[in-house]
Amino acid sequence: MTDANASAGPHAVRFSVLDRSRTREGHEVAEALRDTVELARELDRLGYHRFWVSEHHGVPGVAGSAPTVLAAAVAAATRTIRVGTGGVMLPNHRPLVVAEQFGVLEALFPGRIDMGVGRSVGFTDGVRRALGRDKDAAGSADYTEQLDELLGWFRGTSPTGVHARPSEGLTVPPFVLALGEGATIAARAGLPLVIGDLRNREKMRRGIDQYRETFRPSVWAARPYVVVSGTVAVAPSPEEARRLLLPEAWSMAYARTHGTFPPLPPAERVESLTMTDKERGFYESGLTGHIAGTEDQVADELRRLVKETGAQEVLITTSTYDRTALLDSYRRLARVAGLTTA
Repeated sequence: MTDANASAGPHAVRFSVLDRSRTREGHEVAEALRDTVELARELDRLGYHRFWVSEHHGVPGVAGSAPTVLAAAVAAATRTIRVGTGGVMLPNHRPLVVAEQFGVLEALFPGRIDMGVGRSVGFTDGVRRALGRDKDAAGSADYTEQLDELLGWFRGTSPTGVHARPSEGLTVPPFVLALGEGATIAARAGLPLVIGDLRNREKMRRGIDQYRETFRPSVWAARPYVVVSGTVAVAPSPEEARRLLLPEAWSMAYARTHGTFPPLPPAERVESLTMTDKERGFYESGLTGHIAGTEDQVADELRRLVKETGAQEVLITTSTYDRTALLDSYRRLARVAGLTTA
């Protein structure tokens, strides 16, 4: 798909979903993982292109700590949708082990597996210690070296004489999750870029421009490929769409003021909270920069986003307490994207 086609509007681009297996107040943690698998089944039926899962450690609000394990469950439960990670945090793992895990996935589900990788480390000092890492582990030089090693295991170019089984010779499309400097890393490696910061579109556009300007063709990608990521909420009215954003906005505000990321609360509880000025500031900020509204409103916003970025794909990362309303949002979005008329 060319940039020219991508700029035509939302119907010309691919639409995919990243689900972070968010936990909810009053529900078991395991339920969040089962919800992720069930959501993947429905999005497969609706015609979404990819379904990705994420990696978080020691976070009360996120159940997804082992993305390749969860990706296997998702792939086994679906039929045609591509399945992958958004992403595996490479500083937390040895590249050989990551290559082996994705090799197993590709061998089991050929032609359906994506390998999205990032460079974030643990959310807290305690988590980083448990992982045997520190903040410096996310440095660009180390990450570039880890990324090169990871890709080498698939091509059989490791200088150690060791061969990754069953990964060597398999093609598992790699993606780099990036903000800022990470776009340059993706460009130099010749890999597709996943970039998300809808609240600062100017910064996001600069990252995309830098990526395209410095892109080096590789065996993985002959030309730049941009995936923009963000929250999209669709509902019968603008008010209902905005209400879907409330639980995540409060969880983010709480994390920034208390140092821990909590399970999602119901929207009605968020509306009844008495917040401190600091909490209120983070909360209101967390409600901005997203795409939310009716189907017509969201269609217009997506057209503008795609025109601004020239993106070939949009990756939706919406989280909310009400799983029924979330699924309804994805069904409405599928109509907006032309994936289904149901």
